[in-house]
Amino acid sequence: MADALQHPSVPTADIRKIVADLGYPAHWNWCWENYKPTIIELSRSKNLRRHLEIGAGRDPLFLPGEARDLGLDITLNDISAHELSLAPEGYGKMQCDIASAQAPDILGRGQYDLAYCRMVMEHVPDVQAMWKNINAVLAPGGVALSFFPTLYAAPYVLNSLLPEKLSRLILETVFPERKPDGEDPKFPAHYDHCFSSENRLLPMLREAGFSDAVILPFWGTNYFSKFPGVKQLDAAFNRLAERRDWRAVSSFAYVIAVK
Repeated sequence: MADALQHPSVPTADIRKIVADLGYPAHWNWCWENYKPTIIELSRSKNLRRHLEIGAGRDPLFLPGEARDLGLDITLNDISAHELSLAPEGYGKMQCDIASAQAPDILGRGQYDLAYCRMVMEHVPDVQAMWKNINAVLAPGGVALSFFPTLYAAPYVLNSLLPEKLSRLILETVFPERKPDGEDPKFPAHYDHCFSSENRLLPMLREAGFSDAVILPFWGTNYFSKFPGVKQLDAAFNRLAERRDWRAVSSFAYVIAVK
């Protein structure tokens, strides 16, 4: 279910083995539960110690004590000074728009071994610029991992078609934790290049300067969990889509790219 750019100097076998050892299935629960273990294994196996977490905001992946125990030097990035101010102390913090022309110079060209983001890419209007900037701040042989929702899963299609005020009202009614003062506030989404299709993503990653990439699709969400009947139909459809590898209706993806 995963595809890759081919480059003899940086084989995808290492990345594929890491994911296989973690027991990768293409079910949505796995991508949420194994995002952090995947980052840890990438870091450990390839000795990637200088980390950049993009869009980390108030909720960085690692607590400061965890970073120290793992021997990681982590810099947090976010477009919002307010979100960064809510993050714990103990990290480097860099405020900038990751897709801006200034981002590589603000963050530091070639300064990081591993850059990653979780549920960030859908909020970026120009994802191609984002990937180019990520490539610019990575050291040679550095790795990037982006975890994001994908089109054309029904919840994201609805979110993209409805006016922001209406989609926000619906989401916050069903999931109160998504309110502005909740644990996981909603931000406007653009879904630029948010696909799990190799044909849509691999040319962009090549142009951004990456030599190698693995795309891992996932199917299913919990958005219909409070709607009996709809929940079961959605689950059955996603099982079928997973068996037939229908990337056009996947729900999430990991893209792991090597500079």
